Amino acid sequence: MPPPASLAVQVRHALSEAGFHLVENTDSGTSGLQVSETPAGVLVRWVASDGFHALAAGQSGRAPDGGIRAVVQAAVGGVLMQRGHTVTTPEEDGILVLAPSTTPSQ
Repeated sequence: MPPPASLAVQVRHALSEAGFHLVENTDSGTSGLQVSETPAGVLVRWVASDGFHALAAGQSGRAPDGGIRAVVQAAVGGVLMQRGHTVTTPEEDGILVLAPSTTPSQ
C-alpha cells in the first residue's frame, strides 16, 4: 500500500478538483491560489495578478481585493472542511490547513 499523500498534495488536489486555479510562488502573471507548506500545516493564499492590481488601482476609496479575498477564503475554507480538513485563518489573506498532528483535540 503506498504511503498517504502529503497534506500539501491533498490540499492541491482538493482545490484543483473543485475548480480553483493554482499558481506557483513565482507566477505573477495570473490570479489564483498559492499553496505552501508551513511547520503547522499548509497555507493557502489568494494571489492577485499584476493585471488585477493595475485595474484595481483605478478604483478610488476601496480596498482593491479585500472583498474578493474574503469570498475566496470562504469558498476555499468550505471546500477543505468538506474534505475533512481542519482550517483556521491566522492571517487576513490566508487559510491555514492544520496538519493532523497539530489539529486541536475536541
